[in-house]
Amino acid sequence: MDAPPVVPALSRVGLTGVEKVIRLGVDERSAQPFAARLDCFVELDPTRAGTHVPRFDAVISDALLDIVVGAAGIGMRAEQLAQEVAERIRERQDARRAEVSITARFPERRPAPVSGTATQEISTLYGRAVASEHGTRRTLGVSAQGMLASPHAQGVLATRTRERLAAGGFSEAEIERVLERIPVATDDQIGVGTLHLGCPEDCALELDVGAMLAIVEGAMSSEIFELMKRSDEGAVVERAHRRPRFVDDCVRAMIAGVLERFADAPDAAFVSVAQESTETIHRHHVTAERAGLFGELRSELRTGEPVGRPTSMRRWLEAADR
Repeated sequence: MDAPPVVPALSRVGLTGVEKVIRLGVDERSAQPFAARLDCFVELDPTRAGTHVPRFDAVISDALLDIVVGAAGIGMRAEQLAQEVAERIRERQDARRAEVSITARFPERRPAPVSGTATQEISTLYGRAVASEHGTRRTLGVSAQGMLASPHAQGVLATRTRERLAAGGFSEAEIERVLERIPVATDDQIGVGTLHLGCPEDCALELDVGAMLAIVEGAMSSEIFELMKRSDEGAVVERAHRRPRFVDDCVRAMIAGVLERFADAPDAAFVSVAQESTETIHRHHVTAERAGLFGELRSELRTGEPVGRPTSMRRWLEAADR
């Protein structure tokens, strides 16, 4: 094999798109099999020379085999599994830092809102860990679909409705009664909300997937269901139109839900939320995001003063080796 004319140090090497069936759960009884995708990277000591990438591939593959397949009958939390793999890879490769991310689709059984029809809703689970000589930082994330109802178009239609009712002879009191009882039409969108929570090296915070999923879905105008009868469809549409929200409303609602539900989280813990709207009357999509430390968000809400530069996920993860 011809050697390249220059041999610079590599920033990092790794494997992406590794597909495995893994068992995830808080214990053996709750563990379920999931088809998952894993991405694994290590940052090498820049003073080391001659690292052989094919041999590195074997190191990662062996670590995945030992931990993922070896834990198949036990079941582990996603972020715990990512931590185990990251620490094993870093140790075997004598690397400066190792990063592992896991993405899996998982089901949740729930009844439809009116009929009680059993449905199975599919969401996405994320686990990530960064291991360094100072310890391991890990994140757990969830992503789910929901329904958004536009407050802007609804406001325009509400104004037109008032004008038409007034022209038809309705009094102000009667108009108010009508609008209180009948939801005003607006355009709807499919929304995708995503929430990540991160624990620093010495954090013992328990991250509850169910609670995180409830925060994401509860921030949107309405949750949605795969299988519904007409009574359920009517309930979902009415709920959404009585809770019109745009992407920025959803992001703020998720932040509020996280700070309330995980009130015991240390200030050094991390949160990232994002909301995307698939538009129906526009050709573009709309997104909103917010990330930061719990301490930054608490301070901002307490003082009303925004932080100068909120901590991003990459910045928080890269602080693992400082």
